[in-house]
Formats: sequence, structure tokens, C-alpha cells
Amino acid sequence: MLVQKKATPFLLGYRLYVVAFFIFLAAPLISAGAFAFNDSLFPALPWQGFTLDWFFGDTEPKLGMFHDRRLLQGLYYSFVIAIFVSALSVFVGTTNAFLFVRGEFPGKNFFYIMMVVPLVIPGVILGISILVLASDTANYVENRFDLELEFLRPGILLVVVGQFSFIATITSLVITARLKKFDETMEEAAFNLGASRARVLRTITLPFLRPAMIAAGIVAFLVSFENFNTTLFLVGSEAPLTITMYDRMAKVGSTPVLNAVSFFLMVGSGLLALLSILIQRDRSGQ
Repeated sequence: MLVQKKATPFLLGYRLYVVAFFIFLAAPLISAGAFAFNDSLFPALPWQGFTLDWFFGDTEPKLGMFHDRRLLQGLYYSFVIAIFVSALSVFVGTTNAFLFVRGEFPGKNFFYIMMVVPLVIPGVILGISILVLASDTANYVENRFDLELEFLRPGILLVVVGQFSFIATITSLVITARLKKFDETMEEAAFNLGASRARVLRTITLPFLRPAMIAAGIVAFLVSFENFNTTLFLVGSEAPLTITMYDRMAKVGSTPVLNAVSFFLMVGSGLLALLSILIQRDRSGQ
């Protein structure tokens, strides 16, 4: 009984801390999402009534996000960039997993550390470094050979390269962790039965890695879609959604349509994150 009485204040404090922590995390998101449905020209109290105009309105001053051409363009560019980045990152992450789990070569630990380094470098530094390298290379080629390399100028391709430079590390770590759990005797049994290396890879190894590859692809898509720091320095005229929202905020200020976009992204990101968790949980026993 004495132990139980001493533990009660600690347990109460722990529960209060957990509640306060989740309120701290959720309150800004709930607030931003709520004002997306406020029938007011400004995202602020008092509450003027419920409306969906900030999503579907087709006339000013309540032009909804699904009728705002610039926001839709930004959404499209973000989607295209995220698809390319996630596809490249999963492919390279899978090859890196085989390289560092199955391969033996000099300096293996050093190269593994170098692979992880982009995760600890600020996105601003990555963006500036890639921009400087690409611009200097393009300027040198243009001055020396009178050849313009447009793909090294700010634009979608450079944004993909910039995001890929650190997102590939994330996918590599996720897929590597999965490959380390693989029982290689399954491959050996298939080889003994006469299966080729390509068939073993296609029918045994990759199906085992598939949940991690899908989950890594979803994570890569989400990280790419919401990236701002690195993208800001590499973007051209085809501005993705994060840059478009930043530009709108800087020029016009906060508007309910930006809250509507934020709510849309929160719901979409939450569903994709949930899907990633379910995929890994359903296959965790394999």
C-alpha cells in the first residue's frame, strides 16, 4: 500500500505530461484545420459559420483551393517531384541495402557513414551547395564550350536531385533494416533446386522486401511533398506547393484558403502515414 501511494503522484504527473504534450502537438493543427471551414475572409475568431467555400468556391473573394490555378499548379508540381524522388529513392535504397548488407569491400563502414551524413546536414546547406555546384558547372561549360546546360539551372530536375540527395538515405536505412532480417537459407534452398539468381531475387528476396520498399516509398513521397528548405534554393518557375504557399503568405498574408490547403495536406499525409504503418505491421511476421 505504501508503494502504491508513493507511485500515485508520479503516475498522475506522467499522465498530465502526456496529455499536455499531445495538446501541444495537436492544438496548432486543429486550429489551422478549423479555420478552413470558417465563413470569414480572415482565419481568425470570432466564428462566422460553417462553409466549404475555401475548398470549392469558384468566385472571389472566396476562391477555393480547387479553383485556384496557382495552388493547383503547385500541387501538380509537388506531386510530380514527389513521384520521381520516391521512385529513385526506393530504387537506390534497395541497391544500397544489398550493397551494405551483402557486400564486402574496403571502407564499407566509411561509405555507410557517408551515406547517412546527408540526414544531419541542414536542408538549407544542401540546397545552397547543390545550387552552387550546378550553377558553377553550367557557367563553366557555357563559357568554355558555348553550351547551355539548362538542366543544371534551377527547376524541377534540380529540385528532384536536391531532395533525392537526402531522401535516398531514409529509404536506404528502412530497406536495409528489413534485409537484415532475411533468412538467407531460403535463397540457398532455391539455388539448390536449380533456380537462377534473377528468379530467386524476383520470387523470394524482393517479395520479402516489398513491405519495406512500399513503406519507404510512402515516407519518401511525404518528405518530398512537404520539403521546403532544400527546395527553396533549387526551384525555378515551376514552384511546388510549399513554395507557392510561402509566396502567397509573404505577399497576401494568411488566408483561409491556405488553411484549406493545410487541412487537405494533413488528411492526405495522415492517411499515407497510416497506410505505411499498416503495411509494415501486416508483414512484420514474414
